[in-house]
Amino acid sequence: MASELCKTISVARLEKHKNLFLNYRNLHHFPLELLKDEGLQYLERLYMKRNSLTTLPENLAQKLPNLVELYLHSNNIVVVPEAIGSLVKLQCLDLSDNALEIVCPEIGRLRALRHLRLANNQLQFLPPESPRQMCHLDCGLPSLQTYLTVDRNRLWYVPRHLCQLPSLNELSMAGNRLAFLPLGISMLFSTVAIPFYIPTNSVLDLGRSRELQYVYVDNNIHLKGLPSYLYNKVIGCSGCGAPIQVSEVKLLSFSSGQLTVFLPAEVKAIGTENDHVLPLQELAMRSLYHTYHSFLKDLNFLSPISLPRSLLELLHCPLGHCHRCSEPMFTIVYPKLFPLRETPMAGLHQGRTAISFVAYCCSTQCLQTFDLLS
Repeated sequence: MASELCKTISVARLEKHKNLFLNYRNLHHFPLELLKDEGLQYLERLYMKRNSLTTLPENLAQKLPNLVELYLHSNNIVVVPEAIGSLVKLQCLDLSDNALEIVCPEIGRLRALRHLRLANNQLQFLPPESPRQMCHLDCGLPSLQTYLTVDRNRLWYVPRHLCQLPSLNELSMAGNRLAFLPLGISMLFSTVAIPFYIPTNSVLDLGRSRELQYVYVDNNIHLKGLPSYLYNKVIGCSGCGAPIQVSEVKLLSFSSGQLTVFLPAEVKAIGTENDHVLPLQELAMRSLYHTYHSFLKDLNFLSPISLPRSLLELLHCPLGHCHRCSEPMFTIVYPKLFPLRETPMAGLHQGRTAISFVAYCCSTQCLQTFDLLS
């Protein structure tokens, strides 16, 4: 078997193959023959699914610099080396059905990446550094629709940055440990250093996007509340909202009747209809946000250099936006529960679903005037 493998790789090197199939080879280690001398400089697609690999070599990018697609489905990979970020031409990376517990942030350096498949691992979180221009997570076609699928992992939350996908059509996170979904995701486009100027009235939350049509969060037993911006979408949430305590993480929550809804850790306070004065930190952040975006073009007035990085990132990507008026929110939200509704093609009521829509508002006025049908 070893001699046959070496022969296959040698022929690929000699004949300058662009595609190499090493599926079902019972490989426990990455073949050294692939890394010999200069490697395979012409190789663009490497298929290594259903082996027993546990890791990848550090010099992968050096030896296979022109890789466009790398398929590692159904191995035993626990760790992906930081050097993966040097595969500058990589467009498709399939790591589904492995043993990943984390995804290294260096994947965010893969500026050409369009498909990242991570289903059926042991992930507890996703890296916020993922490429912002990445069109697809798990499957899809670049010119048609965008899909984000991370089913059957151990995810507690979804980073807001990962949802900055301009043409997201389907969001699937079934079979995880989600206790909440992002309150309201601002689809702002940015460069690494300086965000582009986005007028306040052009803020667009994820759920208000026409492109997003399908959201599947089935079998997340801790999840009891769906953000109200998903009201007109096709929703799958069968098996959510089971009466079980969340003990592994500390989450802020609010209750209405018998329903308790968990909120992201970034939420520092929950407002009620009687709270007419916002916290000082919230007022300061909102004022700075509007000032920053109003004068962003005039770098002499307020440049990113004059702000701490943590504050700049928060200004660029707030906790969420009011579902009533789109005002940015940073530390406090005013939640309001609405009953779940039937939507086409979605099994909402299977006898195990206890879940509602939740509107997140920025003030008592918006809380009192918000209606799902308005």
